[in-house]
Amino acid sequence: MRIDVERLEGQLLQMFEEGAPGREFCEAIAELARTGRFVQLRDALPGIVYDELWIRYQQDPAAFVAGWRMLAHEMRQGSIQHARQRLTSLTRLQQAGEDLYTPAWQEIQRALDAQQNDLLRAAFALELLELVEPAVSRATQLRECVVASASSEEADRYLDEATRCYFFGLFTACAVMCRSVLEEAVKQRIPAGLRGLVRTRYRNTATLGNLLHEVNNNLVMTGIDPGFPRVANQVNDVGRKAVHQGLLSEDEARDCLQSAREALQLLLRQ
Repeated sequence: MRIDVERLEGQLLQMFEEGAPGREFCEAIAELARTGRFVQLRDALPGIVYDELWIRYQQDPAAFVAGWRMLAHEMRQGSIQHARQRLTSLTRLQQAGEDLYTPAWQEIQRALDAQQNDLLRAAFALELLELVEPAVSRATQLRECVVASASSEEADRYLDEATRCYFFGLFTACAVMCRSVLEEAVKQRIPAGLRGLVRTRYRNTATLGNLLHEVNNNLVMTGIDPGFPRVANQVNDVGRKAVHQGLLSEDEARDCLQSAREALQLLLRQ
């Protein structure tokens, strides 16, 4: 059975629009005011809020009802955009004191959703659904990485994270993690004597570049495949670029990940 991601996205959008945070609240206020049951809000709202709404209702009942109906409509129509903004506000820098206009319906919606977090839930759900097909496409470009001997649990976790970063479009993070997995794997692979020398020489802060330099100078002692340093240096170069020179493209991340997997197969042949 084929999973129809586009259909799931459509169902999610419809579900969220119908149950947009704050929509029922605004519609309830409008309906109670329209039908002369405004007093029922007294037990549902803080006293100061009820008093303020009562004053506005008395000034122009028709405009009051229309205004709250409009807020409900805006919450339904703009809920998806607001949900995405809610998530973006947590992922990017927010400048203090920046004078940004926030519509009243968004302020109300955010306040009413403070405990339920449905805005974030919807934003994450939509974002993850949008990642499915690109992730599947990227995953089909890889093959299982089969090695002759194990490395370590840490190396496995680094490789898992690097690969998932590539699947989900985090290309710069992918390259950084590729460098980490090789660094961990090399530390586990080199002989104990050389490992102690490396710790002393680099004061327990040896980078992948340092480790590859020592491996290249001691290939016979380590027993590591002679082809390993060349491939591993490619990973190191891209990883260093990711850290110091800017964001990477998908092609760069894919090449880096494939080189890291090839390097692990050469490193763990025995």
